[in-house]
Amino acid sequence: MNRRAMLLALGVLPGCSVLPERPYVETRHFPLEPRRPAGAPAAAGGRVLLLRAVRPGAGMDGRSLRSVRADGTLALAPYAEWAAPPAEAVESALRQWLQASGLFSAVTATGSRLPSDLVLEVELTALESRPDRAVAAFSALLVEDGGLVSSRLRGQFALRGEAPMRGEGDAAAAAAMTAALAAAFTALESDIAGALRSPAPRR
Repeated sequence: MNRRAMLLALGVLPGCSVLPERPYVETRHFPLEPRRPAGAPAAAGGRVLLLRAVRPGAGMDGRSLRSVRADGTLALAPYAEWAAPPAEAVESALRQWLQASGLFSAVTATGSRLPSDLVLEVELTALESRPDRAVAAFSALLVEDGGLVSSRLRGQFALRGEAPMRGEGDAAAAAAMTAALAAAFTALESDIAGALRSPAPRR
């Protein structure tokens, strides 16, 4: 019996395989839930804010944890993902964050029947870890809702938050990215508060 015939014979034996077995690695899922710093919120405003669906920027529609190596190349974690698509998680977290800020009487979602005074549009552009820090970034437009004809821009923002890496591994990276997102949310809240204090531009 030649070598090829012997391999074929071994392949049909119960429990036998000529291919090496790969160990099963379970994918870990991490929530993206930034914590708002403790402190008294601003006095509740009477405005209603409509937060539209957060748009994912280029390359931001996947759930795998992203990292940038020291040489600048991008890596996707093979067995570590966000529990939800990042843009969806950012939208949910930002809605809760702004509601807790006290700047608005309500923060609604697309499809709500509650009339809105302001509209916030957000695009997520970065959420990644690096060897020494994590980065979260997004752009935002704040518009006074007066219909298609009379809408007025109240603010245009480019937000970026950073947080140090504390440890190694996927869990440390996810925690740092969540903290970086919290820093970006804090900056956005401050920018929105400043825009609301400024006189509205004339139509």
